[in-house]
Amino acid sequence: MKKHSLKEWFAVTRYWSFPVSAMPVVATFAYLCSIGLVPLEVKPIAVFLLSVLGVVILHAAGNVLSDWSDHRSGVDNEESCPVPFLVFKQFEPKEYLWFSALLFAVGCCIGVAIVLLTTPKLLIVGGIGVVLTLAYSLLKYHALGDLDIFIIFGVLTVLGTAVAITGDFYWDALVLSLPIGIITVSVLHANNTSDIESDRAAGIKTFAMVIGGKASSILYRVYMAVPFLCIIGAVAVGRLHPLALLSLIAAIPAWKNFKKASTFKTEGIKAMEGLDLGSAQLQLVFSSLLSVGLLVAAFL
Repeated sequence: MKKHSLKEWFAVTRYWSFPVSAMPVVATFAYLCSIGLVPLEVKPIAVFLLSVLGVVILHAAGNVLSDWSDHRSGVDNEESCPVPFLVFKQFEPKEYLWFSALLFAVGCCIGVAIVLLTTPKLLIVGGIGVVLTLAYSLLKYHALGDLDIFIIFGVLTVLGTAVAITGDFYWDALVLSLPIGIITVSVLHANNTSDIESDRAAGIKTFAMVIGGKASSILYRVYMAVPFLCIIGAVAVGRLHPLALLSLIAAIPAWKNFKKASTFKTEGIKAMEGLDLGSAQLQLVFSSLLSVGLLVAAFL
């Protein structure tokens, strides 16, 4: 095995996707602040920072394991290799496997630390999250990857953060699950739509493959609109502070993604290329604006 730089190891984690795991934690913390459930003490801040770190490390572990699984199953090959490190033998498969195991171990240790600081109830949410992360590739290959990702990042991350901060299951926080979860799923959906033909050749079945390229491009456009409707609806019924509407500024990059997906009629599958990164960037902008709005509301 050749020696790798820290930069190469970092690239293996697909770090560009980290906003989809970190930002739900940030937005949930901001939401809890906006409704007065976060005391001005050191402990909740420490728990919040540990939660962000733990979720991101477990996300990285899942990314590395997924890439190892895709290489092993033939999904990633010289004709189709969105992550080329294994395909072109820059890394050995066993390096990926050991690195993933290390990241999972570190992430779980951080999770245990948070449990010790807060409540054993967090073990329920965290345990389910780890299991679903480990099962991601299997579920993805049977058209259930989108649902898996929505549950992990849309439901469990939000609920887990609420449990860690409040010490109990605060179900009202799930008002954030749909808008944040849908943007997260759009990352995977765009990627799977781009890979329909190569995934079919590899013998797996993703949700994008099941509904086809045209329907997938339409669904992606729906994903670009629904989060904003959710925020407007939640504010209208009093579930979110009106300053949450600051997130509507993110409609600008969402519209850019929407228009690109709309070129499917003329461009075909190429219209979806790069939209996974576009969605990850949208998550960062959307959740950041939402969080700022809710944090400002906490001081009004």
